[in-house]
Amino acid sequence: MKKHPFQTLNSHIDWSCRWYQIHKDAILLPNGEQGEYNVIELNDSVWIVPITTKGEIVLIHNYRYPLKQWCWEVPAGHIEQEQTPEETARLELLEEAGGQAESFQIMVKLSTLNGIGNHYGYFYLARGVELGNTQHEQTEAMQVKTFPVATVMEMARSGQINDVPSVMALLLAQNYL
Repeated sequence: MKKHPFQTLNSHIDWSCRWYQIHKDAILLPNGEQGEYNVIELNDSVWIVPITTKGEIVLIHNYRYPLKQWCWEVPAGHIEQEQTPEETARLELLEEAGGQAESFQIMVKLSTLNGIGNHYGYFYLARGVELGNTQHEQTEAMQVKTFPVATVMEMARSGQINDVPSVMALLLAQNYL
């Protein structure tokens, strides 16, 4: 099997905004025919499962405009060009939850859009979290709350937490708790 069975003939940005862009590629398919592929490009992201010094999990109750609803999530954010994933995890925990952790542990790196985009997610466990003042961005409407581990896991399994990467992060964290 060829290493790269698709050949890009040309590529151009079809649409872009501050957070992501979509490029359209003319491609040569493995069977020799020409085709088209649209790819979403965005910076990789981090999701953090924060465990407080009391052994509780920190969640964010975040208003999500596209859904027009409040959603329970773990702290998360996009990695800026000059940051490492762990630096971003530390910054997002501080900004969104007002948290500082004794330690950060990477649980896994996964492709989150493998059929339509180039995005990877880095999933972290933060231990020994102490909460303080948040530093929310203008576009963020969120509240911070702590829960017992068993409560959060039930929220993840029952659909009360409906953000797939947050559920993934929490289920991954079970092995470390």
